[in-house]
Amino acid sequence: MNIAIRADSSIQMGIGHIMRCLTIAKFLKAKSSNVFFICRKHKGNLIYKIKDAGFAVLELENNAPEKELMSEIIYSSWLGSTINQDADETINLLKNLSIDWLIIDHYSLDEYWHKKLQKYCKKLLVIDDMADKNFYCHVLVNQNLGIHKKAYEKKLPSNCKLLIGTRYTLLRNEFFNLREEALKKRNKTKEIKNILISFGGVDPQNITLKVLKKIKNKNLNVTVVLGYESPHIKSLEKYCINRNIRMIIGINNMAKEMLKADISIGASGSTSWERCCLGLPTLLYIIADNQKEIAYNLEKFGAAKIIDNLEKDLGLLLNNINLWKKMSDQASKICDGLGLSRVATYLK
Repeated sequence: MNIAIRADSSIQMGIGHIMRCLTIAKFLKAKSSNVFFICRKHKGNLIYKIKDAGFAVLELENNAPEKELMSEIIYSSWLGSTINQDADETINLLKNLSIDWLIIDHYSLDEYWHKKLQKYCKKLLVIDDMADKNFYCHVLVNQNLGIHKKAYEKKLPSNCKLLIGTRYTLLRNEFFNLREEALKKRNKTKEIKNILISFGGVDPQNITLKVLKKIKNKNLNVTVVLGYESPHIKSLEKYCINRNIRMIIGINNMAKEMLKADISIGASGSTSWERCCLGLPTLLYIIADNQKEIAYNLEKFGAAKIIDNLEKDLGLLLNNINLWKKMSDQASKICDGLGLSRVATYLK
């Protein structure tokens, strides 16, 4: 099969869309599909990472749209062009190709864009988190906890296959491969010593540094994970150098770091499902509106705690191993790490 993926990354939108699309791309490539990406050259993009992974990238220029041309879509400013211009530019790249599936993972693109592109591919698959607009596709995936079919009522074609919930989380195989070991380790844990802090690859608000300054317990082993695209690397390195804090830039073994950790502190983005797969309890910060529902559902399920007072919330977990174990157990029930293979069965 020939598969095109339309997704972007930037300092503003982060790297989550590209990372989960890379997960799909690698899986499909291993099944003998030809996969390539179409990405706009936003500041802080991950185009180099896609190429390093062995995939071709057809690049779109970043042309910020005039305000009067902006779409009513909430995240239209993330596109770097008008939606019509993006559709035309993408069509120009695809019109002479034979595309079996076009995969779209972008908050800025809706049914207007999908319908314009449908003539240039056999089928469309959309990855969504918001259920905030209309879509035109053959398959839609929303991997989030607590999502219901009703959220997409009258927003999809009648023949669209809707794959929703954490049964369809798009995780790399490394998480499933370490799941059994991680859960056995959690079961034997008697003391909480290791903390993993990760606010995505970019962390534009530098919440990482704010969190580090609030952790007063010097007996804890703290690891910070950040991407090369973050604008705050130097300030964090300066803070960490004389403290018991290990800093990892551009990680390629997140599952192993989560395996080592006893607690995670971070945002409620797509990394949430990686933590859940490995039964890692999390203290959550809500750093974007599109993360609120995920955070509330994780807390409601008992897998995470939304931060009220970091020192107080962290101390509560450090001193209550039974609460910690309950959170770990609840987290592990959310995601089994097999979602990618389930989604792939629909790409025929």
